[in-house]
Amino acid sequence: MSAVRALGYPLLVTSGALVVIAAWVPFADLDQLSALAVVAVAILVFTAYQLGLAAGVLPTGLVAQGTVRGKRVRQQHRLVSRSWLEITSGDRMVWQPVFYTPALSTLTPTDLELTAASISAGELRFYPSGRVRTTEPTGKLVDNPSRPADPPSFGPGRRLLLDTQFAVGAPVVGLLWVYVADGGTGAFVGATTVAATTFTWLSAIRGSDPS
Repeated sequence: MSAVRALGYPLLVTSGALVVIAAWVPFADLDQLSALAVVAVAILVFTAYQLGLAAGVLPTGLVAQGTVRGKRVRQQHRLVSRSWLEITSGDRMVWQPVFYTPALSTLTPTDLELTAASISAGELRFYPSGRVRTTEPTGKLVDNPSRPADPPSFGPGRRLLLDTQFAVGAPVVGLLWVYVADGGTGAFVGATTVAATTFTWLSAIRGSDPS
């Protein structure tokens, strides 16, 4: 169940991005088909990489194993909002990005159990959304309240609305494509749609935090 909560939304957005790309295939010329194929392959490859990190198949860079002290912080930097586990092991501190689950919003400083393939706190398991950092993430880091409350619930609609903020630059990509490929209105609309979908997907698959 924890995997569904953490990975269900980014995988749903990934599927949506591929559907949008596929919808433009019948209207694309050869150059446009090539561009669509490149975007689709990039989405599939990076999604597979992120899933490999989440499942513990690929290393995230964590070197400590066993019981360590950790807490969740929320990073806010411009449009970026992500959840991180701030992990302390001895005199060393590292930051591990994780896919958002409601339980993160109520996680107080606690003992984390690190293995080569997982991060857990009691019955909770957390899924890495990137590699570990040895320096503090850029931007403002917000601590959880010291007293746990009921976990909030954020539906896919709200999360999608937050992630689509990154699509603001999509028209620029559309104009650039029209300029380079000498297309018309249809090419602009197609390129803008694909770019907007891709930017939204990139935010979701990197572990955006709706809290």
